[in-house]
Amino acid sequence: MNKRLHSSKLLVACLLPGLLVANCSDLAAQSTNLSSSERITQVEQQVKNAQSSADNAWMLVSAALVLLMTGPGLALFYGGLVRKKNVLATMLQSFAMMALVTVIWAVVGYSLSFGAGNSFIGGFHNVFLHGVEIQPDTDYAATIPAQTFMMYQLMFAIITPALITGAFAERMKFSAMLLFMTLWSLIVYAPMAHMVWGKGGWLNAALGGRFPSLDFAGGTVVHVTSGVSALVCAAYLGRRRGYPKEPMPPHSVVLSFVGACLLWVGWFGFNAGSALAASGLATSAFVNTHFGAAAAVIGWTAAEWIRNGKPSALGAISGAVAGLVAITPAAGFVSPMSSFIIGLVAGAACYFMVAKVKS
Repeated sequence: MNKRLHSSKLLVACLLPGLLVANCSDLAAQSTNLSSSERITQVEQQVKNAQSSADNAWMLVSAALVLLMTGPGLALFYGGLVRKKNVLATMLQSFAMMALVTVIWAVVGYSLSFGAGNSFIGGFHNVFLHGVEIQPDTDYAATIPAQTFMMYQLMFAIITPALITGAFAERMKFSAMLLFMTLWSLIVYAPMAHMVWGKGGWLNAALGGRFPSLDFAGGTVVHVTSGVSALVCAAYLGRRRGYPKEPMPPHSVVLSFVGACLLWVGWFGFNAGSALAASGLATSAFVNTHFGAAAAVIGWTAAEWIRNGKPSALGAISGAVAGLVAITPAAGFVSPMSSFIIGLVAGAACYFMVAKVKS
């Protein structure tokens, strides 16, 4: 019995190298049978898949960073600036936008913003996200799934109405806010997003529109629309009860400070992510975003220091936000030194508007 077992082991040991050599020979023959063009095609496909994976990963991270800007970034920033009794209600407004706008976006918002339509608004082809699959929509982004692009744009649609809530903090019922923001998202945001970024949009000559416009990451779609709407809202609602007789200092600048830092970090996804790829353009937008914000802090703080004799924490974080907003539309088009100039001017100019013009 032991002799037979020993013989079997010797036979396997003798045959195994031969089998391995035969398999290697077959693989080499298969490789040889591939023509040069086929091998090049395989390599190109592998490179394309790697690029798509890298771009998709960056865009998913960027989408998460933009959502971070709304909650907790904006929630903390606004929550620290109101009176203590209204902190939670103010923060809830930002949080509510994360849920409300997501539902609106999935049902009809994305279709009205980025679906095929006329020059001013999209159609209903993508209602309930019909046709928005994991394959890329090459009109918008050739290397990432259409669903990734949809989710990234959703984060913009969430933060834009959330920005307006600071204009009516402490002055609007929650139910009224929900109704107002629903209508605003459909009547203001969706048409503007389609006109500037959508296929055939009136201000998007690159995709068949009539007029060319340069809005890299939302200077028009996000900040102009929310800023003008916030101003109109504040003017319509009027001053807070008791203002200016009753003192209304910020409840906690510490909360606002943390919120501003989160906004600064999240803004890299906002601006650099708008390159829609992990590319050199994303790097340029990333650098310009940081430089613009830093220069605006210096601009605002210096102006405040000259006027009041000392700087303030609230002024510094306000300057950072001003610089981030100012560099957004140009983030992918200018050099780092130009972003410094934009930030310095924005910081000083915004301080002047708050210190002089507002009063």
